[in-house]
Amino acid sequence: MADHQEATLTLPSEPASVPTARRYVAEVLTGWGLDDAADFADAIRLIVSELATNAVLHTLGQSPTFTVDVRLEREERLHIGVTDSHPRRPRRLPAAVQQDNGRGMVIIRVLAAEAGGRLSVTPTADGGKTVWITLPWTVAHVASL
Repeated sequence: MADHQEATLTLPSEPASVPTARRYVAEVLTGWGLDDAADFADAIRLIVSELATNAVLHTLGQSPTFTVDVRLEREERLHIGVTDSHPRRPRRLPAAVQQDNGRGMVIIRVLAAEAGGRLSVTPTADGGKTVWITLPWTVAHVASL
């Protein structure tokens, strides 16, 4: 396997794009050796769903598309990023709001932490942002070939 692998997909910012983003990332990672039946794969699918949903719902129509980036560095670190062109960074909503919605970032943070990873947000050159999840890529997650 190469020292660095990367895959990117840009989709329209609409609800129908969320399952497409999730399937795309799952297919890429399966191609890179991830066991699709592993709990780690389920966690990644949920993380991608939440990130893509946020890019669609919380950009207030100011981002016509979002981009999903998947990077694997030296078979050690997996980076998944979702980029949109809205400048507002993700934020936690007040507890009263979280009763009905607003749990996405909490779910993402918990899943990333449970897998030994972290969440970060970086600005883009056009004034938007990328929300990144960085996770360890371990042999336990990779299917036996």
